[in-house]
Amino acid sequence: MARAPLLQLNDISLTFGGDPVFKDLSLVVQPGDRVALVGRNGSGKSTLMKVMAGLVEADRGGVIAGPGVSVGYMEQDPDLCGYETLGDFASAKLEMSEMYKVERAGEGLKFHPDRPVATASGGERRRAALARLMAEEPELMLLDEPTNHLDIEAIRWLEEELKATRTAFVIISHDRAFLRELTRATLWIDRGNVKRQEKGFGAFEAWRDQVWEEEDTQRHKLNRKIRSEARWAVEGISARRKRNQGRVRALQELRAQRSSQINRQGAAAMVLEAGPKSGRKVIEAVNITKRFGDKTIVRDFSLKVQRGDRIALVGPNGVGKTTLLNMLIGKDSPDEGAVTLGTNLALALFDQARAQLDGDMTLWDSLTGDPEMRVSGKADQVLVRGNPKHVVGYLKEFLFDEAQARAPVRSLSGGEKARLLLAKIMARESNLLVLDEPTNDLDVETLDLLQELLGQYDGTVILVSHDRDFLDRVAATTIAMEGDGRATVYAGGWSDYLMQRGQDDFASSVTETKKPAVAKDGPRKAGKKGLSFTEKHRLEALPADIERLEAEIAKVEGLLADPELFIREPVKFKKATQALIERQEKLASLEEEWLMLEERAAE
Repeated sequence: MARAPLLQLNDISLTFGGDPVFKDLSLVVQPGDRVALVGRNGSGKSTLMKVMAGLVEADRGGVIAGPGVSVGYMEQDPDLCGYETLGDFASAKLEMSEMYKVERAGEGLKFHPDRPVATASGGERRRAALARLMAEEPELMLLDEPTNHLDIEAIRWLEEELKATRTAFVIISHDRAFLRELTRATLWIDRGNVKRQEKGFGAFEAWRDQVWEEEDTQRHKLNRKIRSEARWAVEGISARRKRNQGRVRALQELRAQRSSQINRQGAAAMVLEAGPKSGRKVIEAVNITKRFGDKTIVRDFSLKVQRGDRIALVGPNGVGKTTLLNMLIGKDSPDEGAVTLGTNLALALFDQARAQLDGDMTLWDSLTGDPEMRVSGKADQVLVRGNPKHVVGYLKEFLFDEAQARAPVRSLSGGEKARLLLAKIMARESNLLVLDEPTNDLDVETLDLLQELLGQYDGTVILVSHDRDFLDRVAATTIAMEGDGRATVYAGGWSDYLMQRGQDDFASSVTETKKPAVAKDGPRKAGKKGLSFTEKHRLEALPADIERLEAEIAKVEGLLADPELFIREPVKFKKATQALIERQEKLASLEEEWLMLEERAAE
């Protein structure tokens, strides 16, 4: 016997005074559905979820919940007015006998129910809202970016809870690993239309590319047909006017059909350029220790960061990742030990709190008012990597339209704020890029582009992230902050870190009591007796760095193989030649370093 749908949307249309957000949209959520809701930033994902939750009323159409079906919604900015503590808010609809559910969720999500609402951070408020939803156990859960502000332990706890539940859910998330693990169907918002595929997020990108490829083929055929019909009209329409009015009308209909097609929004035209080269040694930390009262953030930690390294900091919330990051870049000082910065450093910082953005400023003023972007005497231009550019034109490169230029920053979505901050960072040249939680709220396409840019960036990258997929794609070295002052260096990204700790699944680390093996005289002795711990991991990372450089050299050599390049594009030829020389020098340096370490390891 077929079960009644939990929720049904029929011919929904919605505008906010401009172009339609949705038009004639229909969808059904069935019992047991586990759905990823995906789409570009600004495509209307959160708006659609609010329509499903009954918080936004559509201009036309209907939203029908099944008989007796309860729908729970976790929004990005929950309203906790009227509640004294986070626990009061999370347990507001529960019976006394069910209070344990909030305490259990509080442990898994890492928030304190007795924390006063007045002093709670935005992340704590979101975790309380998520705990409330999990404890209430509605028939349908609508989760809008539930992993934001969660560390990896809490994300994995949430994964296990959602795997075990019989409740249907729809999830918006930037965390690809989270979506791949949980979803069995995908709703894709694309230019006001919602498409559904009965496969989880893991199959989304192949599906999206296939849809776009088919669109391009159809558009090409339509354009070809229009050109053919238009040629016929030009060559003899006057002689056949009476007999062929139908064909003329058909041509007009073809043109109308092409005009009605909505072009896809392209990828952001982001560019990340390294400035003048830094010295080979970027940062050296020697036996640094930092404490706050009785809490030790890091103890006796040493690290050498070389030019071109890709280093990630991971660990639970509150363990001190940002504190260690600030010490490494010289914003904070250790209590013991020393941090030495290399020469000729040009730092660009993407901060987790988006503190560089003023919510009351317009996007226009946010860029033109930045001292590093200001063009003297030109109120409508910004300095982008040394060249003046019109502020609206630059905003369009990051997928903002002209109407948004004069809108306040606070009106932007989380993903749009992240793109605006990237616009500020990428306007300047740098050779040390520091990214504190850069992936929050960004859509899949922008994340792909950011990853690609980081791979091509001819500088050093240090990042803090809880996004496991992003860590695996970007990081070549991982510093795991494991509490009690322990910070351990591992080669590779997140999956490599788990493998080296002897864990196939991070969930086991939440319950295990056995700590990673630590040598009596410090963090894990090097596997090769002639090397220090840091040198061992440097030796392990070098082959990947060498392979990346060899691939870059092959690419530049392929470009220079064009015999006409010098005559046709002399500036490009000069830049390519210089790039080849620089990469060959760097490759020789890395090979020399590898040989030296390999010889020492054999001693």
